Amino acid sequence: MSSDLGVEVQGDSLGGRNVLLVVSGGIAAVESVKLSREIRRHGANLSIIMTKDANKVITPLALSWAAASPIITEWDSEMSQLSEFDGILVAPATRNTISKHIHGVMDSPAMMALSAARGNKTPLIFVPSMHTDLFDDPVTSDLINSLESEGSHIILDQPSEGKRKQPNHIQIVAELCNCINQSLPDRKNVAITLGANRAPIDSVRAIQNASSGATGWRIAEHLFRMGHEVVCIAGVTSSDPNFTLPHVIRDGTPTGMLNACLEVASVEPKPDAWIHAAAVLDYYTEPISGKKPSGQSNWNLQLTPGPKHIEELSHLAKDCVRIGFKLEVDVPVNVLLERATEQISRLGTDAVVANLKDEVHDPNTPRGRIVLSSGDVLEMRDDAELCRTIESLLHIRD
Repeated sequence: MSSDLGVEVQGDSLGGRNVLLVVSGGIAAVESVKLSREIRRHGANLSIIMTKDANKVITPLALSWAAASPIITEWDSEMSQLSEFDGILVAPATRNTISKHIHGVMDSPAMMALSAARGNKTPLIFVPSMHTDLFDDPVTSDLINSLESEGSHIILDQPSEGKRKQPNHIQIVAELCNCINQSLPDRKNVAITLGANRAPIDSVRAIQNASSGATGWRIAEHLFRMGHEVVCIAGVTSSDPNFTLPHVIRDGTPTGMLNACLEVASVEPKPDAWIHAAAVLDYYTEPISGKKPSGQSNWNLQLTPGPKHIEELSHLAKDCVRIGFKLEVDVPVNVLLERATEQISRLGTDAVVANLKDEVHDPNTPRGRIVLSSGDVLEMRDDAELCRTIESLLHIRD
């Protein structure tokens, strides 16, 4: 394959999977090049079928370049549309295409592929894209309800400029990965805390620890793509997720985050695993009333220890896989590992992700280390390896 057709691999959540992209005739078909290449970035073997109306919006040549493979546009003797696929994505999904599928019309290779997929229970993902007035037609609602009743997955964006536009390609492919990988064995319900805590000291000032939330978002994204159910309890973050995760609770205060965790731990379905990536404030104080005037004498704060979230959750999460995080500054590696091991012993966690602040963004050092309750230490080269290893630990008690 020439380098012009290649893509930079960003993950293996679709590794070895055969994915069919059906492109129908909506104007959002112009996004199919980005969508095709994003699917390939996650390891899929991609095939594309275009409807005749799609040919009026974008050329097969453009999509052939994006897919690095021929495009199916007409009937042929090979009947490639009847191949075995792990998932079929219809994007954009016009109302005409949805209606034909629901009513069993099979007048093109695309419609035959969808009919066969329904028959053999291949995951089907539809991305409706149309004018808002057409989307709001009760007939459209009935069609989408029929898709959902059949078990198809629907990806919708919010209305904008009088249209139901197609979500961005990263969002669509993340949900495609999740939908396909839900069929993998032993998918887990995972709770992840991430970001920093912020505690007020008066009505306008606060103390806060340093955490962008980036590591937690990357772990959550990876687990979601791999078909796990993920809920994020997010504090203050300067980093954003690359796509919209379905279950995010926001509370950056130490007590607010803890209360959110306690609620998640108490409500069915309860998490199978907890990943404590948040930087919880160890010390804070009760804020004074109002605003302390500027320009006065020194302000001496008396900080008191706050509750440890892992400890507070232990009675609700004792049967869960629990992974803590430990960050140290200006200490040698052996001290870092000793303190991570002590945390495992004290809190009863299954593992601790141990980081040295100076190493986190240094490509010449390990991204981090995972200390296991067995005493073993695993070195991580980068975020991708960290995410894969944490996923493997979800099964440590199976």
